[in-house]
Amino acid sequence: MRQFYDTFPTPVGDFSVALNATGSVIATAFGGLPELRERFTADEVIHDPARAADVRREVTEYFAKKRRLFTVPLMPSGTPFQQNVWTALQKIPFGATRSYGELATEIGKPDASRAIGRANATNPICLIIPCHRVIGGDGSLTGYAFGEDLKRQLIAHESAPAPTSGVAAARTA
Repeated sequence: MRQFYDTFPTPVGDFSVALNATGSVIATAFGGLPELRERFTADEVIHDPARAADVRREVTEYFAKKRRLFTVPLMPSGTPFQQNVWTALQKIPFGATRSYGELATEIGKPDASRAIGRANATNPICLIIPCHRVIGGDGSLTGYAFGEDLKRQLIAHESAPAPTSGVAAARTA
């Protein structure tokens, strides 16, 4: 089955997205095609920036602090439990974090912290399904597929105030 992809720059490095034939996002990765291919399987992958234009726009808006919620269609492949966890991840507000235990309680499985961690680790659509917002119960960052430094940067990005426009800044100066 044909899949399509694009890679584009962000303030924290290259970001890649894979889409199916209907335009739904099936995988994302920080890095290029090799990192992206680790997150999905396809017989043929075609570079097609036009198909990924909406994702590129939304990710660019996210990093410009003009977007807090993604609206592009998603189609992650996973078990019903993983799907449930990934849906819960999308409910964590921009700028907020949850522990694995809190997430387990939110989905009605309070004893499933480790399973939540595993589902979080296998999320094929990073950033858009915000697995970076999940932290350890003690407040530690714990692991992230693309490194704890990047996770720290994403959490800091979401907690920093939005930049003011030149006009507003001139008025307050």
